[in-house]
Amino acid sequence: MAFQPIVDIVSGQPFAYEALVRGADGASAAAVLGQVTEINRYAFDQQCRVAAIKGAAAAGILSSDARLSINFLPNAVYSPIACIQLTLKTAAQTNFPTDRLIFEFTESEKMGDPDHVASIIACYQKMGFGTAIDDFGAGYAGLNLLARFQTDLIKLDMALIRDLDASLPRRLIVDSVVKLCQALGIRVIAEGVETIDELNVLRAMGVQLFQGHLFARATLRQLPAFTLPTDPGDRLA
Repeated sequence: MAFQPIVDIVSGQPFAYEALVRGADGASAAAVLGQVTEINRYAFDQQCRVAAIKGAAAAGILSSDARLSINFLPNAVYSPIACIQLTLKTAAQTNFPTDRLIFEFTESEKMGDPDHVASIIACYQKMGFGTAIDDFGAGYAGLNLLARFQTDLIKLDMALIRDLDASLPRRLIVDSVVKLCQALGIRVIAEGVETIDELNVLRAMGVQLFQGHLFARATLRQLPAFTLPTDPGDRLA
């Protein structure tokens, strides 16, 4: 696992670290996910949860107040209660407080049963986990999902964020989503932020949580230090 911080720019502290899957040789997430099939999906999802919790604990996350955000595959969860048992066992083994776990999901393919996903979200929330929709505004992660169920967080897709300051349509869309989430009591995370200008526009809209290369790159097996940028010309490619 690699870890990337989600930064609270008001407190200046890490709100969470997202666990990002990588190959044993450092291969990208896309290369790893490309090997996931219907046959191995459940085992892959389970082992990612274990690796994320153990890896974050080993990297020292428990010495902070930061949460751990774990991606999961909804189609790999046949029963929320049954499929969470290994996660709970791993958390107990590492003394990881379960109320500091966030589960975020996105699907590259349309989910077969949105009602089943809604039941997973409801179950996780009842158990005290945080929940998030990842890549909101891309693919199938959109308003139709938000109408069916409300997660604790949504993560704005980086395609909406890129050059936001120079695009009126993007600004209007993002501002509307932020206002909608505020009305629903959902916190917004802007991911893929690369420039001070993007940051400033989002901050003016009321966004407080940020993730992206402007703050820190994902780092294998470590919780990377992050910077709170101040240089208007700062951009990390």
